[in-house]
Amino acid sequence: MWNESSLGLGAAFTGHESELRHPMPAVVETVEKGSIAQEIGFEAGDKLVSINGVRPRDLIDYRYLTVDETLKIVALDSAGKLHEIDIEKEMDEKLGLVFTEALFDGLKQCNNQCPFCFIDQQPPGKRDTLYLKDDDYRLSFLYGSYLTLTNLLKSDWERIEDQRLSPLYVSVHATDASLRCKLLKNPRAGLLMDQLSWFDKRNLQIHAQIVVCPGLNDGDFLSKTLSDLALLAKGDWPAVLSAAVVPVGLTRFRPAHDSLLPVTRDCALKVIKQVEKLQIKFNSELGTRFAWLSDEWYLLAGEFLPSRSNYEDLPQQENGVGSIRSFLEELEEASLDLPKSLTITKKCSWVVGSLVSDVLSPICSRFNAIGGLDLNLYGLSSPYWGQEKVVTGLLTGQDLLAGLAGFDLGDQLLIPSVMLRQGEAVFLDDMTLDNVSKSLGLPIRVVHGAADIVAAVIEEWPLSS
Repeated sequence: MWNESSLGLGAAFTGHESELRHPMPAVVETVEKGSIAQEIGFEAGDKLVSINGVRPRDLIDYRYLTVDETLKIVALDSAGKLHEIDIEKEMDEKLGLVFTEALFDGLKQCNNQCPFCFIDQQPPGKRDTLYLKDDDYRLSFLYGSYLTLTNLLKSDWERIEDQRLSPLYVSVHATDASLRCKLLKNPRAGLLMDQLSWFDKRNLQIHAQIVVCPGLNDGDFLSKTLSDLALLAKGDWPAVLSAAVVPVGLTRFRPAHDSLLPVTRDCALKVIKQVEKLQIKFNSELGTRFAWLSDEWYLLAGEFLPSRSNYEDLPQQENGVGSIRSFLEELEEASLDLPKSLTITKKCSWVVGSLVSDVLSPICSRFNAIGGLDLNLYGLSSPYWGQEKVVTGLLTGQDLLAGLAGFDLGDQLLIPSVMLRQGEAVFLDDMTLDNVSKSLGLPIRVVHGAADIVAAVIEEWPLSS
């Protein structure tokens, strides 16, 4: 039920429409309990059209526009009826609306042709969203996704400055102009250093990423890239906050004759030695290690992960830098007070990627010291992607069926939530969680972190599916 204002509908669409890429009304997914939006009468499926005469282009605009104390909201209900609502609230008080999408005027897609792009290394015929090549600065600001800066319009640069959209996350790969153009197959890619200077002059900041392709941007090029970025990491307000060094991931679906080489153990050892040497230099000059290797380098090399302190404040954790070390610490803390035994016998299985199974074996052994508990840890490779050493998030439903066939999995299978698309019970190969569960013949429990794993392991029967 809508609570209408006493004012009639006026000219709701004024201001900046001519500058917009025709934003669509924002579709409400959920309404927070006890919020202003719930009091007004918003429901799932309603559509937000404008705020104070301006159509929000995305979630960023929505947040900016709803800061004011007085709002005039135009919305469509699920029946298509237009409503105009006046709102008075405290400054910065949230309305309580959650939308189905963060972008209301469409996604800015990538205009590069990087041969190492994971999106282009997928088989055809899967769901459309798997083939979207995101290069949108707004998603970078909101969620930390990486962009290349090659497709920004003048209006985009102006908006980044005006709304102080910082920090952004930038895929650098190389600072050498000709090499970056070659890697991205885009002549605009060579403008990177000028673009980073633009950030520096405006006290705007970025986090950088370098995907290392053996024989292309490693060796001296990698040292140059990190050193160039470090020049912009000085002062009280550094333009470049951190740099992550990530190994290229190759699948069996990649284009033929792409000249890309996989990362070998010897390559990983060489890159580790190179970057760790630079870390010492950066720490002396900048007071921070500045550049970090993703966990995969150490796992591929068969080396111990650095200590937690090495990662400082974990600026690139979402990029796989220190994420395993942090997870191990969380597991350690969550399992400090394990029971000595369970009241009844319990058998279950826990599946992860083959790349991380060795580092998780000790905690699995600790769990199995609990009387009455039998927990099996399975580290699987990925025949689907053609990868022997694979991170957990890339395992597909087909990989689970192939890798777990013939094993006694017990009464329940635990799988990390990173295997599934956020908010949906679907694997990267489009198999559903329900289909995999039925094929394996046992319930699957999705675990969302260290505490959830511990709870699932020691939880008494009956277990929830």
